[in-house]
Amino acid sequence: MLKLIIIIVYLAVGLVIASSNNYLGSLNDLSAVISALLAVLLWPLVLLGIDLHIGGIPNVEIKKKG
Repeated sequence: MLKLIIIIVYLAVGLVIASSNNYLGSLNDLSAVISALLAVLLWPLVLLGIDLHIGGIPNVEIKKKG
């Protein structure tokens, strides 16, 4: 029973961290779904700053100077 609680807490923390790092925003293709699953399962790496986006650059806006 304790193992199940630990797994649920681990996955819940992973969902929160993946959501706050824009992995769950648009799951419109397979690479985005895989990136989201990796971010949920490997959330300690996301906290260390490792980018787990698969298949290219994530959707971010680039501000131009001037």
